[in-house]
Amino acid sequence: MTDATLNAPQPTVGDIQTHYMALTRQKRMYSGIAIAVFVLLMVSGFYVADARNAGGFWDGWHQILDFPAGVLSEAWEKRANLPGLMVKYLPALIETLNIAAVATLIGVIFGLGLSLMSTRGLAKWPFLIPVFRRISDILRAIPEIVIALVLIFMMGGGPVPAMVAIALHTAGAMGKLYSEVNENADLKPVEGLASVGANWMQRMMLGVIPQVAPNYLSYALLRLEINIRASAILGFVGAGGIGYELRNSMTWGQGRFDEAAAIFILLFITIVVVDQVSSHYRNRLIGTGGH
Repeated sequence: MTDATLNAPQPTVGDIQTHYMALTRQKRMYSGIAIAVFVLLMVSGFYVADARNAGGFWDGWHQILDFPAGVLSEAWEKRANLPGLMVKYLPALIETLNIAAVATLIGVIFGLGLSLMSTRGLAKWPFLIPVFRRISDILRAIPEIVIALVLIFMMGGGPVPAMVAIALHTAGAMGKLYSEVNENADLKPVEGLASVGANWMQRMMLGVIPQVAPNYLSYALLRLEINIRASAILGFVGAGGIGYELRNSMTWGQGRFDEAAAIFILLFITIVVVDQVSSHYRNRLIGTGGH
């Protein structure tokens, strides 16, 4: 029996080109509709939010630079006091750095445990992988400021609530990132260690972590930068550090803006230095052994 498809006319180059152009126009039309809907939603959302706001955006946008101008003008008038004020608030900055460093260390350790327990092919109890993943999701989903407010209500103000809040959020974030890194690890060393009787901890420490250690350290350094900013922000809710001093200086307003300027300068210098140093070491780690 002769196949009917053999007698069917074959499409020409012109037919293929016409079909391709029709699909392209259809795709562009759908993309244009999606963009138009997105713009419409953004514009309508802005007008709804502006109508519900206590003060209209269009009425007050010209005042957006009033506060920075007041801080800069007073800081310039009292510029001779800035070095002394920077020295005065240096202990508060060190407290902020300590909060970020300890929280990062604790969060990375717990995040490492969560990641190993939630990675397919590596988990000690595979049936509990969804449980550990949900724990990581919950820790990552709750903002640090919410956790800090609850802990401050329970424990009072100070650096400990900020450290615990940042550490919990860091554990959730690192659990997610490290789990994705673990999935790229070669399982042959793990299988080799299992064949000679190594237990689960030995397989992880000798077969997995040496492969992914550069990525672990890279993500940890990146998270340290984020946690320094977070610890400064948590100071506004009474969690100690330089953010607490910044809130006090800004609350007093005119007359103490030079103190706010000195704190801003300290924060800027610190974040720039930490960013440059951590970026340098991240690049070295990724270049020498990262994936």
